[in-house]
Amino acid sequence: MRKEYRVKKNEDFQEVFKKGESVANRQFVVYTLKKPEQSHFRIGLSVSKKIGNAVTRNQIKRYVRQAFHEFDGYIHNDVDYIIIARKPTADMDYFDIQKSLTHVLKLAKVYRKPQEQVKNNER
Repeated sequence: MRKEYRVKKNEDFQEVFKKGESVANRQFVVYTLKKPEQSHFRIGLSVSKKIGNAVTRNQIKRYVRQAFHEFDGYIHNDVDYIIIARKPTADMDYFDIQKSLTHVLKLAKVYRKPQEQVKNNER
């Protein structure tokens, strides 16, 4: 995932936390903030040291980035996403993380089903 698609600065994180909306499931908390001027979504990741050692935390971040890479086209592009991983993610593989992220993004109403995308393209 390209660097310009990531939220890196503390001010950007704080803006999403203060102005955005949050949705959660057992594995993730997702904050979303709509940014109409953006042409592509950006993601910020937070994985606490309580979840595991550096190898585990970096693996979770790689899995989340890859899942978002595959979600491109299914999620809204004019949004900043902050993803906070919770403890159960330490024991999950890539497909479990992808499924859990899909679930929480649907709860946040930012994930479009493939048939919705096809209908939008036909118009």
